[in-house]
Amino acid sequence: MRIFALAALAAAFAGTGSAHTAPENYLYVSADEFDAAKPLLRRSDMDGIQVLFSWSALEPEKDRYDFAEVERDLAFAQSLHKQLFIQLQDRTFADQWKPVAPYLQRDPAYDGGVAHKEEGPGWIAMQWNPAVRDRFQHLLKALAARFDGRIRGINFPETAADLKGNSTSHGFTCDTYFAAELDNAAYAKSVFRKSAVVLYANFWPCEWANSRHYMQRTFDFAVAHHIGLGGPDVLPFQKPQMNNSYGFLHSHKGKLALVAMAVQEPDLDYVDPRTGKVATRQDQADFAADYLGADIIFWATSAPWLQTVEASRTGR
Repeated sequence: MRIFALAALAAAFAGTGSAHTAPENYLYVSADEFDAAKPLLRRSDMDGIQVLFSWSALEPEKDRYDFAEVERDLAFAQSLHKQLFIQLQDRTFADQWKPVAPYLQRDPAYDGGVAHKEEGPGWIAMQWNPAVRDRFQHLLKALAARFDGRIRGINFPETAADLKGNSTSHGFTCDTYFAAELDNAAYAKSVFRKSAVVLYANFWPCEWANSRHYMQRTFDFAVAHHIGLGGPDVLPFQKPQMNNSYGFLHSHKGKLALVAMAVQEPDLDYVDPRTGKVATRQDQADFAADYLGADIIFWATSAPWLQTVEASRTGR
């Protein structure tokens, strides 16, 4: 894939206008933040909410699933005629929390169930271990049996991972990680036949600018299997993203089943390289819609525009 200069990309974007339909606005929260977000969800300019549920919370013991909180959140959203999106977390960003249940950590068949990140705190479920992945897909099947067609969709967290394949990574390789992530997305799509399935494909380990063709293969796979794509962070024209997922999202506008992007807390302080100023809601909404082709934007509840009275629905 050709990597364009920033100026050329900005010029191309300037000519797109507002061709893409304005994205739907969703909140995004962790499971324990749902109650605090209820007043924001009542806003007429909010279409739904994305809630992050950890694997360990939904399957606390082998084959015992606890979907009570999902049901409660869904019931409240439906009472407001709003939609629910589930983000299924199989990784954490703090050492004190592991994303999988104790049985996966204890049983030798799962080799501990999680690997510690090589950079920064946190753990990641060893999806590249077929036994671990099998258990994850059991969870997906159970979720689909209960919620397919009732929720707007389900998404997986970012594909970016900082495991490097050394002895602490329990057999991790970039190829097996890549294959496992696509396998889980395809399996999810096979059981969620009505609700959307979205993979947050932002970066791949061992790859930069499609050097291993992981990103190209991801987009080809998503188109073929009717899987949605997207990712955390709406950062207009930031070079790392432009060299990886953003360019592919732009070239695949109109070809993907769904594009869902998240404006998370760090994005709210992002300085747009075109202006040298902090990106506004309009900057991010326009870039997500017109350059990336986003159908949904998941907004951090701390976004400044959510702290004021309702503005225009589109943010334009």
